[in-house]
Amino acid sequence: MIKIVKPGESYIADRANTSSSSAISAAVAEIIAGVISRGDAALREYTEKFDGLTLENFEKPPSALDAAIREVGSEFVGIMERAAKNIEDFHKRQIREGFIIKQDGGVILGQRIVPLQRVGLYIPGGTAAYPSSVLMNCIPAKLAGVSEIIMTTPPSRSGRDDAGILAAAKIAGVDRVFTIGGAQAIAALAYGTQTIPRVDKITGPGNAYVAEAKRQVFGVVGIDMIAGPSDILVIADETANSILVAADMLSQCEHGEDSAAVLITDSPELAEKVSREIETQLQALPRQTIARGAVEGNSKIIIAESLDKAFEISNELAPEHLEIFLDDPFAYLEKAKNAGSIFLGKNTPEALGDYYAGPNHTLPTSGTSRFSSPLSVDDFVKKSSFTYYTDEALMSASGDVADFAKKEGLMAHALSVLKRDSNRKQPSGVGKQTGEREGDREQ
Repeated sequence: MIKIVKPGESYIADRANTSSSSAISAAVAEIIAGVISRGDAALREYTEKFDGLTLENFEKPPSALDAAIREVGSEFVGIMERAAKNIEDFHKRQIREGFIIKQDGGVILGQRIVPLQRVGLYIPGGTAAYPSSVLMNCIPAKLAGVSEIIMTTPPSRSGRDDAGILAAAKIAGVDRVFTIGGAQAIAALAYGTQTIPRVDKITGPGNAYVAEAKRQVFGVVGIDMIAGPSDILVIADETANSILVAADMLSQCEHGEDSAAVLITDSPELAEKVSREIETQLQALPRQTIARGAVEGNSKIIIAESLDKAFEISNELAPEHLEIFLDDPFAYLEKAKNAGSIFLGKNTPEALGDYYAGPNHTLPTSGTSRFSSPLSVDDFVKKSSFTYYTDEALMSASGDVADFAKKEGLMAHALSVLKRDSNRKQPSGVGKQTGEREGDREQ
């Protein structure tokens, strides 16, 4: 049964430590070192060891993606295309332009927004394959203007590729697809091999080994985030339908036994109803064992004194997904300070966000929505500032800059400005050393 927490009792999650163990860290470090030193040969070795397959060619030809489109059928292709359009429509509004500021006196300042050249998408393919993750990762990258999008996904032990993932890659516009999984795929993307090109940034979720590999290669390449277990938090009152609340909570519990679902309500009656309903619905789930592990190990129902208190608790827990399961959800939206993605009202289950609505489903987990954001177009661009001063503008600012540098004890900084002042004030030819030509000071 799910735990019910009454007012005054501790509601802080008592979840298992999800940080990387020393054994996982050491294993990943060894895999990364192998890929760095032996490239494709190491990838083949690890694929045989971990996936039970011998692969000569990792890259899927374009014909394989075309075949996948035919295999999944027109109905599912249509669904993915409609989802892709929704995702594109939402994310295109995130596109930003640089700016230029022209100040009086000859100063020009600005910021350029430049797309990354090449990114790598890691798409899981273990206990469940997620074509939706292909769309959610690739479409923002495309909109950002990334030149080349590389996708890696684990090969199936049956030797048969997941057609949904390959079809999604075709629809989203992935440029190259490689059937490599695990920490070895992350290492290949970060450092490059004879076959797989090095990328500038890696995005996409994965298991503990993939997360640890992303942690270890960060700095060599960029990463989106270290994804933890999935979680959902529902805020509801006595008017909520317990059947729907339980269904929404279980939608995240079936991801893995380390997932978590939390209901916060000011109604003890609803708490009891949802608790019983979760038990009923669990019996019918194909992934019952996984979902039960999440329910009994990490999930809870918290009874709060009021809805205001419910939002205080929610903000402290900082969920990945927050459902405001209330009749007037917009009246409470401003109270939600920490959440990856917010689902408003009783007709907006979290599953809409996973697949179809448009906002990204790659979200900050493990309480990190306190300080981080969903995957977006911004994750696939970088910004550069630029500065231009005329001679007159520098003359006006040089005193302040030099004094500031001297205050910090950085005399070379000050001199880089002051020497321009002295050079400007000297008559032509004055102060030139033997052999110095006119104009040398400007070179």
